[in-house]
Amino acid sequence: MAEAPIDCLVTRHPHLPRDRMGHRLNGAGRRLITEAVGSLYGLDATGKDLARDEHRRWSLPVHGLTASVAHCGEFSAVALSACRTVGVDLQDERDRPHAMRWLGALLGRPPGQSASIRDFTECEALIKASHLTKETFAGVRLPDWQPGWRATNTGYPVRSAALGGDMHLALATDAEAPVRWWWQPRPTEKAVRTDALTLEPV
Repeated sequence: MAEAPIDCLVTRHPHLPRDRMGHRLNGAGRRLITEAVGSLYGLDATGKDLARDEHRRWSLPVHGLTASVAHCGEFSAVALSACRTVGVDLQDERDRPHAMRWLGALLGRPPGQSASIRDFTECEALIKASHLTKETFAGVRLPDWQPGWRATNTGYPVRSAALGGDMHLALATDAEAPVRWWWQPRPTEKAVRTDALTLEPV
C-alpha cells in the first residue's frame, strides 16, 4: 500500500484588503484550512471541525486530517495529511539583520554568520510540526540544503523550496512522506497539481 502523501496548496490572493497603514489583511488561518480541505478533497468543513493540540497543531478529527497554515504577502500555504503531523511556513526576502544574526547564533553558525530567510522558514515549519517552541529551539541544527527531505536532529525532517518572487516555502513533518504540490492562482479558481512548485501559473 502506497504511503499517504502530504498535500500542500499554495494560493495567491490578489485583492486582499489593506489596513490604514497599507499592510495586507490576510485571511484567517481557520478559513484557509477549511477552504483547502474543500478545494483538494471536496469535503465540507467548517471552523467548528478544527481542533488544536497542546502544541497548537491543527487537526480536523472528523476527517482524520492534520493541518498547518501560513500566509505571507498575498500568498497562503496549507499543508494537509491523513497520517503525518505537518508544519508549513512561508517567508519573503526582507531585511531582518538582527533576527537573522540571532537565529544564526541559535543554529550554531560561526560567530557573526547570519541565518538565511530559507533557514528562518524551515525553523518556523519545524516549530509548527513539532513540540518545539521559540524558547526551546536552541540546539536545533539544520543540515545543508538539498532538494527533498533532510533529516534534522529534532526527529522531524524538513524540506524547502524557493518559489520565485523572493518567496520561500518550507515543510516539516514527523516522518518523510511524498508531497503533492498544488497551485491556485486565486481562491475562486480550481487548484491544479504541479511538479514544479512556483508562484507562476502551471
